[in-house]
Amino acid sequence: MNRLDTKKRAAVVAALVEGVSVRAATRMTGVSKPTILKLIADLGAACQKFHGETVRGLQTRRIECDEVWSFVFAKAKNVPAKKRGLPGYGDVWTWTALDAESKLIISWAVGDRDAGTAFEFMQDVAGRLSRRVQMTTDGHTVYLEAIEGAFGADIDYAMLVKLYGCLPEKETRYSPAQCIGTRVETITGAPNPFHISTSYVERQNLSMRMGMRRFTRLTNGFSKKLANHEAAIALYFVHYNFARVHQTLRVTPAMEAGITDHVWTLQEIISLLESTERAKS
Repeated sequence: MNRLDTKKRAAVVAALVEGVSVRAATRMTGVSKPTILKLIADLGAACQKFHGETVRGLQTRRIECDEVWSFVFAKAKNVPAKKRGLPGYGDVWTWTALDAESKLIISWAVGDRDAGTAFEFMQDVAGRLSRRVQMTTDGHTVYLEAIEGAFGADIDYAMLVKLYGCLPEKETRYSPAQCIGTRVETITGAPNPFHISTSYVERQNLSMRMGMRRFTRLTNGFSKKLANHEAAIALYFVHYNFARVHQTLRVTPAMEAGITDHVWTLQEIISLLESTERAKS
């Protein structure tokens, strides 16, 4: 089977990580849709493996966590009856843990917004750290047991609970109720009140929606298969951590965190897949 060369792969990846849809990437690069989808799946798996092995032993001091909604195949209300409740159909949540200082994405998880996903997510976060941290989450209650199970008492943890007023009289699509304030709840340890915040991770949610077409609302670019959704997220986060210079840091998050000493090129990211291919051949 013919295989895309590195230059052509880089052109495809450059389009995808800037929020271009698969069909648009096909028109821009001349690469067929099935080939692009296979590249996403294979490179995403390589990125997931690389992140799992590399982003460890972190000296992180402050972490912010949040969850962002998306869907696969169809929105929950539109999923056919015979597919309802099956994995990969309907609402899907992406959980993220962000280093508030380096802006590094420490860990992410794709799944339901439930206790099971929260537990797996926090176990992974804890396994990547080498020191006690301060953590802030929103008021989602499943965090409580998940964080206690992963960290015990060895964490300074607070919830930042948003307080909402009534819905707008003329409610429009995606118009939330007005946030009228926040309430801080100290859960474990002694978190510094000055650093109890989820602002950075919420800003990262916007970056995800801008950088992955699958997360853009009111389009037909949503993921049709869960595996492709997960692969695209892995590719996006490795690119974000290692190849995208943060505007305020002026280096990549991975450089700020001391994981690498240079800005990665797209060719270096693609080499994660090519090394795997060479090992199999």
